[in-house]
Amino acid sequence: MTKAPEAILLVGGRGTRLRPLTVNTPKPMVPAAGVPFLAHQLARARAAGVEHIVLATSYLAEVFEPYFGDGSALGLRIDYVTEREPLGTGGAIRNVASHLESGPDDPVLIFNGDILTGLDIGALVGTHVTTGADVSLHLSRVEDPRAFGLVPTDASGRVLAFLEKPQTPEEIVTDQINAGAYVFRRRIIDSIPTGRPVSVERETFPGLLESGAHLQGMVDSTYWLDLGTPQAFVRGSADLVLGHAPSPAVPGRCGEHLVLPGAEVAEDAKLTGGTVIGEGAVIGEGARVGGSTVLAGAVIAPGAVVTDSLVGVSARVGARTVLDGAVIGDGAVVGADNELRDGVRVWCGAVLPDGAVRFSSDQ
Repeated sequence: MTKAPEAILLVGGRGTRLRPLTVNTPKPMVPAAGVPFLAHQLARARAAGVEHIVLATSYLAEVFEPYFGDGSALGLRIDYVTEREPLGTGGAIRNVASHLESGPDDPVLIFNGDILTGLDIGALVGTHVTTGADVSLHLSRVEDPRAFGLVPTDASGRVLAFLEKPQTPEEIVTDQINAGAYVFRRRIIDSIPTGRPVSVERETFPGLLESGAHLQGMVDSTYWLDLGTPQAFVRGSADLVLGHAPSPAVPGRCGEHLVLPGAEVAEDAKLTGGTVIGEGAVIGEGARVGGSTVLAGAVIAPGAVVTDSLVGVSARVGARTVLDGAVIGDGAVVGADNELRDGVRVWCGAVLPDGAVRFSSDQ
């Protein structure tokens, strides 16, 4: 296995699309399959031979180091760099360059902090080294590429262009998209301008192509999911528990559910579809929870039905209430006999009285 001993993890985003999950918690620290999502990325990097990781933090930066410390518990060395002003993806990478130890031509891995993937990291580094590329990109094939930047390549995998989100059928020239994991030669990182926002997708990569640099794409269409929305985050957590997405950091065996220590689950409650029940949470009699995440200290009352939803820390869901594709913020209270569906978000600390919201008649 070809290794890149150093990596940068971009974890500074505000996670606005994930609110209210990210009101009190930065996106990479929201629990997925029982541990902060970032723990899965760090564990996978370590398994691929990475030894030193620089975390590029910004939003709620103060919560990362108390949890992960110096990284020694994970077999890593972790440095933390906080971005004071938003610098974009390229600016964030350049901002942490002084903490890297690699030589000018050594490979440095770069990961986006909101992508759950089964990428063969060693194969990406191997591709980078054997092709002599300046930058190598993980590309994934998707059925509908309209929401993504397209990256066409030639027969040898060399990148030909970077095309912004296509608007018409004629613009969809490939189903290959930028999947958000890269290997850079160290000197390419040092060439990114300092002190201003820079986007690698819109400025750095197209500029490198124009200058004749060698950008290599490696298509790896194993599991890939952008966890940018609450529904995707819940799906990703469930897929980790079910074993569809690989991670050495899942705290238990893969299966239909993961119940963390201190949680109380009634004997006749039913947990399916990769459901996670957090520490100290309570699941009442006859409740059914499918494909969902119930965070620490939350309470699901008897007879409630929770599907493809996320229930925040210390939130309460009343008896017989139905949640389907819902997000309940930390500390919120949803009274009995409510019906919340289709992406509804209940803000942190909000209180819904009994029977306040319905999507159907009261039959």
